[in-house]
Amino acid sequence: MKHSQETLSLIIPEDMMGQRLDHALAHLSDVSRSRIKELLKNGCIEQTNRSVSLKASTAVCAGDSFTVILPDNRPMTLIPEAIALDILFEDEHLLVVNKPANMVVHPSHGHGTGTLVHALLHHCESLPGINGVERPGIVHRIDKDTSGALVIAKTEAAHHGLVALFSEHDIDRQYIAWCKGVSNWNHQHIEQPIGRHHHHRQKMAIVSTGKMAITDADVERRFDHQFSRIRLTLHTGRTHQIRVHLAAEGLPILADSTYARNFNPGKSLSESVRHALTSLTRQALHAEILGFVHPITQEKIFCQAPLPNDLNMLNNALEHM
Repeated sequence: MKHSQETLSLIIPEDMMGQRLDHALAHLSDVSRSRIKELLKNGCIEQTNRSVSLKASTAVCAGDSFTVILPDNRPMTLIPEAIALDILFEDEHLLVVNKPANMVVHPSHGHGTGTLVHALLHHCESLPGINGVERPGIVHRIDKDTSGALVIAKTEAAHHGLVALFSEHDIDRQYIAWCKGVSNWNHQHIEQPIGRHHHHRQKMAIVSTGKMAITDADVERRFDHQFSRIRLTLHTGRTHQIRVHLAAEGLPILADSTYARNFNPGKSLSESVRHALTSLTRQALHAEILGFVHPITQEKIFCQAPLPNDLNMLNNALEHM
């Protein structure tokens, strides 16, 4: 073990008996639950004087003692890039940006430059590392081809506070989707578990072994019995949650190359609608509203990301069908 690594010794008090291991250690150490889970996965947490297999869901007993090794974050090797940001809110603790479509949130295989993280590193003097990897400030994500509001932590304290808000689902996240088809309901509460597709590993699907995902869907407008505009409120944050849930409801999001079949607008549609549909280069999904109580100042934050040009053009064309 490198001398620069930090080691914590934690003992479970009586009033935490029966709690999940990840919850208890996060509370005692002020380390986020997501990082505790990562440390468990990497073998950085051991129960003192006992050789047992530990899981995040393990129930703890009063007096249990644990050793937690906190490895240093990997050195920041990313080069900041002067990419313009559409900032909806900012103070010294956090900021909310309106992410454009076709921008990846953080570096990954095949996306080594031009990400939101590269832009943030140029905009901010410093950002906290998350879970020991180069995702500074990132608390949650939205897909590359989805536009809209995203909150970023600028300090460790803000990061811990925002992680808690997301963990408790105490945050208002509303999306707008434009879909093919119309429903026979105006409101639908969707609770369906999502996991990896059994045959297509790059896709998600509703599977019994997946993690429960909860979405509230409200129809805002039906367009000529062919298309719908739907407002979606997220209560969980599973990968591709909205896209999978709507596809399962028979309402695939327009231009979703993964969960919707290819759609060729017919000649029965007006030229403006056909142009708007064929101009889409990404799924018609936008994270419009992000509301939460500021984890440091306790101020009520409400951010509304304006529609980008492609979705504004689509919506206007459908409104005039």
